[in-house]
Amino acid sequence: MEAGRILHIGIPWITRRSSPRLPNFPRFICASSIQRGSYKGPKPGRDWIADWVSKNDDAVRSLPIYVGGASLLAVLFNRAFSGIAPVADASSSQSRADLLTLGLAVTNVLTGLVWISIRPKSITPVEPQGVECQVIYSHLPESVVSEILWVWESLSAVTCCKSLVIVYDCQCIVQIGVAAKSLNIGEPFSVDAAKLMQGSVYQGVLKSGAQSYLANLSLYPGRSELPFLPSNTQ
Repeated sequence: MEAGRILHIGIPWITRRSSPRLPNFPRFICASSIQRGSYKGPKPGRDWIADWVSKNDDAVRSLPIYVGGASLLAVLFNRAFSGIAPVADASSSQSRADLLTLGLAVTNVLTGLVWISIRPKSITPVEPQGVECQVIYSHLPESVVSEILWVWESLSAVTCCKSLVIVYDCQCIVQIGVAAKSLNIGEPFSVDAAKLMQGSVYQGVLKSGAQSYLANLSLYPGRSELPFLPSNTQ
């Protein structure tokens, strides 16, 4: 489970008190069958080089070491068996070329060592540790509640989203999914909207007007500013 995006937007909700409630009409989904092989449109391309690199990650990372080592040996053999003086001479074009080749070979070896020592950390999905909750602001219209529940069902069905919190107009209107455990056994940790809005995460989003993606919750202040998320949120 990862910490998701925080986006500050204004949602104009318009409620009509005097208008009669419209009936709930059934929704229909139409689907058409297409025969195999009848699609004539463009097909997505495939990057064969990227696929090969991803499948042979270890070999690609160590490849600069072999290239650099082979280059060093080639320069040494060329210097030893070509009849050139073993001492480098600044006035000799061959010596200058050998020095340049040695520098490139050493750079390749160092690059390979860096690629082997530094590897991206893979994050595996985890089961959130917390309690299930569904807290919805009681003063919301029924139409808004149904839309929010539809959004949550869609997110939880097609993505790895496990928690959804919506703060609007200084009020937490939705807290649904898995929440952190509070001091009271079995109860979810409630969202303090006022405290959340005073934090640096919310203030940064408010000033920039753009979404904020918390790639690693332990490296950002979100760990302390979002205590209502499950304790093992990555």
